Amino acid sequence: MSNFEQLHPALQHHVVNSLGWRELRPFQDAVIPRILAGEHLIGVAPTAGGKTEAAFFPTISRMLTEGWPALSTLYVCPIKALLNNLDHRLQRYCRLVGRRSALWHGDVAQTRRAQILRDAPDCLLTTPESLEVMLVSARIDARGLFGNLRVVIVDEIHAFAGDDRGWHLLSVLERISRLAGREIQRIGLSATVGNPPALIDWLAGSCRGRRGVFLPLGQRPGDADVTLDYTGSLENAAIVISRLHRGEKRLVFVDSRSRAEQLGAELRQLETTALVTHSSLSQEQRRQAEEAFASRENCVIVATSALELGVDVGDLDRVIQIDAPPTVSSFL
Repeated sequence: MSNFEQLHPALQHHVVNSLGWRELRPFQDAVIPRILAGEHLIGVAPTAGGKTEAAFFPTISRMLTEGWPALSTLYVCPIKALLNNLDHRLQRYCRLVGRRSALWHGDVAQTRRAQILRDAPDCLLTTPESLEVMLVSARIDARGLFGNLRVVIVDEIHAFAGDDRGWHLLSVLERISRLAGREIQRIGLSATVGNPPALIDWLAGSCRGRRGVFLPLGQRPGDADVTLDYTGSLENAAIVISRLHRGEKRLVFVDSRSRAEQLGAELRQLETTALVTHSSLSQEQRRQAEEAFASRENCVIVATSALELGVDVGDLDRVIQIDAPPTVSSFL
């Protein structure tokens, strides 16, 4: 029997009839009972493998079945671009079942933040730094805001693990748990984790509840089909990308904004459709480049690590890394 039938009936109805999904992916279906049981979990699945829905659907189901009041769920991401990308999707899922989701980070207008504080949503998408601001602000009743929290979903968790930002996130979660007066279920999502058992122990921290890892059948963390090439210069790399992989949709990572702009210019001189995205561009410029790339074929998007963390650019034929990546996890 499919685990899908364990979800709240209203959610089942909208997944089938409003979203038009005939079935969940095996990964999404398999984690349902574990998340419904409150297990602290690391879920590993390929990029575009449906990790967000795998974590969020059972969470919404618990929200409905157990009658959670707002604010019950945090969805934490390492960068604002990923939050922006997820915002409309999670808002839609919540609206389908009569619940609400909202976005809070440094680019969100003060009036919108004030609305959130006056009438808290059921799910809040945010960053660890924004959570810190909420905790220390004299104008925010942190206990009132976080007192009903039940679940924290941490997307792209590999971006936090093992560095100061990750320890800061754990500190924030511990403080919020104390405000809520309960152990908060912690769910981490990633496509590139090399040591999931160690990572769930890190994420769950002092929590006493059951903890575990889910890997899709047959998948080992870090599997990748990698080919090495030597081009010698950015100009030669542009020639290889434009000629050898002609007709493909290609995503190219470089190590700086200036090199991204240079490579984009080189590709255009070779009559290759090239789009560039990096953190110095405005949010609107990045969004336009990503949307254009998602809808086109036979083109190249040149990016820095600003695009590394799961922004949806549609189906890809090839991902290219020029020079050494900053870390193994970012490369994978």
